[in-house]
Amino acid sequence: MEYEHNKALHQMLDDYLAKTNGRRTPERHAILDACYESKSLFSLQELGERLEKNSFHVSRATLYNNINFFVSLRLVMKHNIAGKVKYEPTHINSGHCRQICTMCGKVADINSQAISKSIMQLKLKRFRQDNFALFVYGICSSCQAKLTRNKTSKRNIRYE
Repeated sequence: MEYEHNKALHQMLDDYLAKTNGRRTPERHAILDACYESKSLFSLQELGERLEKNSFHVSRATLYNNINFFVSLRLVMKHNIAGKVKYEPTHINSGHCRQICTMCGKVADINSQAISKSIMQLKLKRFRQDNFALFVYGICSSCQAKLTRNKTSKRNIRYE
């Protein structure tokens, strides 16, 4: 199944490159494969480390240029989450919901079929939806506990 999916992605990329007289390079295919190995959010640094782990070295400039190329082709989606740029493959699932802690930046998937179904069934004027990402921002339980401990310790210092 995954092989067929990667084969289809490679075909989409090759078709576009053939149409625009772009260069088919092993780096492009390796970077695209590494993007889709993730199945979730990743940074440019994490992508580079994944390629290194697979014994495929590319420069940071090559990574940056190709990831932006994939974003323009809608093979990869770019997000700015808690002040950091993250990317994710777009052709794995048709949409998803995530919760993001605004203090530590932790990201967790929300499994809500009802929300996903509602968003995918939206009738939008003059717009064809092919994917979505819903982010719910707040403070995770670990950060809430830290805030509570800090407030408690500040109160204790004042009364001593």
